[in-house]
Amino acid sequence: QLQLVESGGASVQAGGSLRLSCVCSGCTWTYYWVAWFRQAPGKGREGVAGLYVGSGNTRYAESVKGRFAISRDIAKAAVYLQMNSLKPEDTGMYYCAAAGAGLEEGTYNYWGQGTQVTVSS
Repeated sequence: QLQLVESGGASVQAGGSLRLSCVCSGCTWTYYWVAWFRQAPGKGREGVAGLYVGSGNTRYAESVKGRFAISRDIAKAAVYLQMNSLKPEDTGMYYCAAAGAGLEEGTYNYWGQGTQVTVSS
């Protein structure tokens, strides 16, 4: 059974950086999309960054372009989200999801438990 485990969330000041990790067990994910979503308090979940593992093709939300970068290590079955120049509005629970399409939340079947990112001004 496919399982996703996120890590790397923390509390940081605005302008800081974090790297989130998502490790997948049970994945044969060369042909998967893997994506990071986030949910701020009182808001819906939004797609932040997605990556097609086989090709490395990526997609980003406009709000994070130029600041966030998604990458993968196929040998480690891991996907990372490097977040730079963090802003308070980046605060939220960050979720890793697999086997969906792009940044379309409703297409993803597998989700991790989330890791909290808090950015203070």
